[in-house]
Amino acid sequence: MNIKDIADMAGVSRATVSRYLNDGYVSAEKKEKIREVIEKTGYMPSTQAQMLRTKKTMLIGVIVPKINSDTVSKIVNGICNVLAAHGYYVFLASADGDPQKELEYLNVFMNNRVDGVILLATVITKKHHSLIQKMSIPVVIVGQEYEFGSCVFHDDFNAGREIAEKVLEKRSENIAYFGVTPDDIACGVKRRDGAISAVKKHGIKVGSIYTTICDFTIQSGYERMKAALAEGHQFKGVICATDNIAIGAIKALKEAGYSVPEDVSVTGIGDSSVNDILTPALTTVRYHYTLSGQEAARMILSLIKEESYYTKKLMLGFEVIERESI
Repeated sequence: MNIKDIADMAGVSRATVSRYLNDGYVSAEKKEKIREVIEKTGYMPSTQAQMLRTKKTMLIGVIVPKINSDTVSKIVNGICNVLAAHGYYVFLASADGDPQKELEYLNVFMNNRVDGVILLATVITKKHHSLIQKMSIPVVIVGQEYEFGSCVFHDDFNAGREIAEKVLEKRSENIAYFGVTPDDIACGVKRRDGAISAVKKHGIKVGSIYTTICDFTIQSGYERMKAALAEGHQFKGVICATDNIAIGAIKALKEAGYSVPEDVSVTGIGDSSVNDILTPALTTVRYHYTLSGQEAARMILSLIKEESYYTKKLMLGFEVIERESI
C-alpha cells in the first residue's frame, strides 16, 4: 500500500492523503473516508520517508527526576496520552534525583534527533538555563515556573497559604513547618512562603514557628519529627510541604503517644494515593498532575508545529481536600 492506493480507495487526491498524514487541513468528511481505508488496510506510513519529507522524527524526549513516583507516573501518563494521539513516541529518561544527569540527558537529546524535550524539573540551575537556551528544539518545563521558557506549573504559593490556613484556623500556637530544599523553588520556596503569609495573617510571629528541611520521603518526615520530639519540641499544628513528609511525621507522632488530630493537626500537599489507606485520612492539596502532563504535551506540539521561539506559560489551580487529620 502507498499514498496513491489510499487516495484511490478513499476517492480523494494524493495531496489530501498527504495532508491527512501530516496533520494538515482536511475536511471532516474526507478525514473519515481516509481513516476508514487506513483502518481497513492496516496501512503504516514509512517513518523514514516522513522524516525526509517533514524533517520531523516524531520523537519527544521526556526527562523525569525518578520513575518510582506517584506524581511522575500521573504526569507521564498525561504526556503519553496526548503525544500518542498525534502519532508521537516518547523517549523516557530517569535522572534518579540527580540534576547532573538531567543535564546529561538534555545534551543527549540536543545532539540526537528528537523534535522536542519535556523536562519534569525539580531544580533549574544556571547550567540548566544555559543549556536550555542553547537548544535548537523546543523545551517545555513541568512543575517549575521558568522565566525564560515555556512551562506548566502549579500555584504553589496559594496552595501553601490555603493548606496552612486549615491548620491555623484550629491551632494558634506550637506550629511547625516541615519543608524541603530551597533549591526546589516550587516545593521548597513558594509553598513555604505561602504558609508564612498565612502565619503572618493570623498574627503569629514567624520566628516562633519551628522549621526543618526534609527529603521528599516518608522516612525523612518520620526521622525529622522523631528528632524534633526528642529535642523536647511539642507541636499543636504541623504543616508539611508534601504528603510523604506528613505521613512520616504522623507515624512518629503516633509512636510518641500523640493523637492526630486530637493533639496535633497535620497537613500535606500532593494528595498521594497512600491517603486511601492512611488513618487518619490526610488533609492535603490536590494538584492536577495528569492534566499538567497533557498541557505540557499540547504545548510542545504547538511549539513544534509553529516553529516559533516565543514562550508559553500555564499555571494550573488546585483543590484543598479537607479530611480527618486536622
